[in-house]
Amino acid sequence: MKTNVGQADRIIRVLLAVVFGILYFTQTVTGPLSYILLALGGVFILTAMVGFCPLYTLFGMNTCKVNPKK
Repeated sequence: MKTNVGQADRIIRVLLAVVFGILYFTQTVTGPLSYILLALGGVFILTAMVGFCPLYTLFGMNTCKVNPKK
């Protein structure tokens, strides 16, 4: 599995996940949307930690300048 998520992309994903978590836990967003945001936040954290995004592969995208995992 090649890394296709760059450093800036990882930071943005983690920040969005934190914002989604705050919105969920402070109950600013409620109902089904809150669960969707929480799930998206989990996916963002996971892809940031792993450095691989399956959607990027489907669309042929790569934000990682150096590919250390080959």
